Amino acid sequence: MGKSNKPIKSLRWGQKHIEGDFIKLNEWLTPLSWLYGMVVALRNQLFEIGILKSRSFDIPVISVGNITVGGSGKTPHVEYLIRLLHKRMKVAVLSRGYKRKSRGFVLASEDTDVRDIGDEPYQMKRKFPDIHVAVDKKRCHGIDMLTSDITTKDTDVVLLDDAFQHRYVKPGINILLIDYHRLIIYDKLLPAGRLREPKEAKSRADIVIITKCPEELRAIDYRVLKNALNLYPYQDLFFTTLQYASPHRVFGDEEIDIESINGKNVMLLTGIASPMQLHVDLEHRCNSITELSFPDHHNFRNKDVVKINKTFNAMEEPKIIITTEKDATRLEGLDNLSEEVKDNIYALPIRIKFMLDEEDKFNEKIISYVHKNSRNSILVKGKDDHKPKNSDNTGNRPRTISFRNY
Repeated sequence: MGKSNKPIKSLRWGQKHIEGDFIKLNEWLTPLSWLYGMVVALRNQLFEIGILKSRSFDIPVISVGNITVGGSGKTPHVEYLIRLLHKRMKVAVLSRGYKRKSRGFVLASEDTDVRDIGDEPYQMKRKFPDIHVAVDKKRCHGIDMLTSDITTKDTDVVLLDDAFQHRYVKPGINILLIDYHRLIIYDKLLPAGRLREPKEAKSRADIVIITKCPEELRAIDYRVLKNALNLYPYQDLFFTTLQYASPHRVFGDEEIDIESINGKNVMLLTGIASPMQLHVDLEHRCNSITELSFPDHHNFRNKDVVKINKTFNAMEEPKIIITTEKDATRLEGLDNLSEEVKDNIYALPIRIKFMLDEEDKFNEKIISYVHKNSRNSILVKGKDDHKPKNSDNTGNRPRTISFRNY
């Protein structure tokens, strides 16, 4: 994992997609959505009036999440933040660890099994072994553990993975991701749509990122999207698109150039929430796509192995299997995959690219926030070395750290 330093190439060509084009609504379930919305509204109101409590922490906390069910690109965006910060300071990632077999707080190590922490935290620990990765359903408890345990108390910043609805933590920066193909302004609450909360919940975000944008967006498209979201002045809006690095073998160290997919028959093997985007990005490059899709975070079983082997064996040459890095973490431990499958299955790393040349603007916002609020960051230490000893330092700052103060 984390093997390639080769230039990243986009798989996108000129096919035009419109915002919201992946949304499918179950209109007949709308009455149930009304009931669900009442429950969500009550919960949010309890937080607003203080009956349910949100905690702030004296360490920078950055939350990355969404208000829709399914993939909006959380993991690539969290990994972007890791790349931005981990060489400057000690980064910890705290996740719920969805579908893990363990309970409570678990700190990942080099020997931790994917089943104990979940596929996404496992992927991040494999790719970034120098960071702390932990899982805990109770995020406040998880942050307390990270900041007090002898092993992890050197943590300078905590990245919360998928915590926009976890309101018991009050992050310093709340980043909301919105899938371009599933814009919340066109969606409905569960179960008629895919929204976990009403679209008005976006007001809690400090930064909103529209993800998975087509590269061919025009200036007028950006303006339309910005006007449609109708954000508050304190909120910053960014746009990102997906890019793909060199595929690497799941069972081995070999990498291939992304051009190697050209003209081949591809089995697209996924267990993610939204495989449609990957299909769209690959379909113009390969000869054909045989899609084998499983539910998000799917734990592959023997019957799945039989199906994978049989499907790939029936495909015509030249052929290859493309999967995601997240799925690769669960495929590696499978028994009885055929040698043909093992020799031809490649994980396709996904990264993000900021559009409108706003990467530096985003980076500065993140680094500035962490810089001004870190307890023991080398950035703060370096700055404080030049201050007079009687300087009014930040050591006695209030516990509430908010990005909106900057």
